[in-house]
Amino acid sequence: MLPLPLLLLGLLGLAGAAEPQVHFKEQFLDGDAWGERWVESKHKSDFGKFKLTAGKFYGDAEKDKGLQTSQDARFYALSSRFDSFSNKDQTLVVQFTVKHEQNIDCGGGYVKLFPSGLNQADMHGDSEYNIMFGPDICGPGTKKVHVIFNYKGKNVLINKDIRCKDDEFTHLYTLIVRPDNTYEVKIDNSKVESGTLESDWDFLPPKKIKDPEAKKPEDWDERAKIDDPTDTKPEDWEKPEHIPDPDAKKPEDWDEEMDGEWEPPVIQNPEYKGEWKPRQIDNPDYKGKWVHPEIDNPEYTPDSNLYAYDSFGVLGLDLWQVKSGTIFDNFLITNDEKYAEEFGNETWGATKEAEKKMKEQQDEEQRKKQEEEDKKRKEEEGEDEVDGDDNEEEDEDEEEEPEKEEEEEESEGQPKDEL
Repeated sequence: MLPLPLLLLGLLGLAGAAEPQVHFKEQFLDGDAWGERWVESKHKSDFGKFKLTAGKFYGDAEKDKGLQTSQDARFYALSSRFDSFSNKDQTLVVQFTVKHEQNIDCGGGYVKLFPSGLNQADMHGDSEYNIMFGPDICGPGTKKVHVIFNYKGKNVLINKDIRCKDDEFTHLYTLIVRPDNTYEVKIDNSKVESGTLESDWDFLPPKKIKDPEAKKPEDWDERAKIDDPTDTKPEDWEKPEHIPDPDAKKPEDWDEEMDGEWEPPVIQNPEYKGEWKPRQIDNPDYKGKWVHPEIDNPEYTPDSNLYAYDSFGVLGLDLWQVKSGTIFDNFLITNDEKYAEEFGNETWGATKEAEKKMKEQQDEEQRKKQEEEDKKRKEEEGEDEVDGDDNEEEDEDEEEEPEKEEEEEESEGQPKDEL
């Protein structure tokens, strides 16, 4: 039996270990019932449709089912509501999986977290959100992870470039926002970026600004080197850049009346030294590059609550896709980083290898099928060539037979002594 002090410490530790708060979790494990939890916006009549599927390749036919965009060149607007909460004094973790199995060329793969006051039936691209997070791809130039916060009515983009995954497999995206105004972005449960909100977003005016009263002195000399005033150009420096070719001779058939006065061609002068410049010496008056002095920015006010929002209540997929086929799954909003990591390993982590293996098998089958088709086509082309050669030989034989007949007729009409 443990001593009483150790037993009490253990009980206190258990009491202090708070259960993770799971605000939203969606794995689509109950078939078509997802349609009762997700609302399609009616703001436009031609929003693209989502369908529930694990796609063309997967690790688990049931567990890997998610919402897939199904129509090309469409906007999508779908959302799901959860109990409203504030992340004040708490960590916020947003996590989900994305699979661009269509090898996407241009389209979004991100989510938006809206305040609880959102009218889901009217959700659209200009609806105010709290956070936008996830991958966005458009051509070779845009392959980034968006992390956008709404601050005082303005959407503020991260100052760093976070590259997203651009292959056809499922990937896990995680955003962590902490009460100390730090953040972390993870892809496939590995950190790819981190820092402070104030440093990596332009939420606030800069702490320091250039002193508007300061000006560079007129006699401030920033030239590290200057011309040597004692250096003079040599008298024999000036030589023409080009001279007549001394080896050239007037052609013997040159006619000055017809061709004009002969002039030898010019060549580069080997004695030409180019433009003369005095040598450089250290500037005795050099003071270095002038740095504009800074002062405290009177418009700067620190904000310890950059991370905090009064209300989260809706998760939405507000996207544009040129080529459809992206699958979204394993949504999670919680306050527990460890729980999110474990959930990612239990979902994405448990099926990723089997998904890859299935895709490789499909690619190998397709490769073999293509080889067989190519081989069959070549054989058919070869038979056509052989048939064509046979026909040509028959035509040649037919042409030769009349010539033989004519020769026989001529032989029959000639006297025997001429034969």
